Amino acid sequence: MRTILEIPEEKVTILDEISKEENVSRAELIRKAIDHYLLDFPRIRREASFGIWKSKKLDSLKYEESIRNEWPS
Repeated sequence: MRTILEIPEEKVTILDEISKEENVSRAELIRKAIDHYLLDFPRIRREASFGIWKSKKLDSLKYEESIRNEWPS
C-alpha cells in the first residue's frame, strides 16, 4: 500500500544521510523503522503501565484480595 505523509525537511535530511550510510533507499529505511517500532510496541505499552500503583496509598495485593472477596463463593 502506498501512503503519502509529510516529513519535516530536517528529518528528511537525516533520513537521507542514514540511507546513504546503510546503502538502502529512503523508503526502505522508513519501512525498517516502522517494522522496528511495531516489534517494540508491546514493550512500550507494558512500560507505560509499569508502576501504575506507585501514586496510590493502597497495597495492590490487599486491594486485589478485597475485590476478590466481593465475588460470590
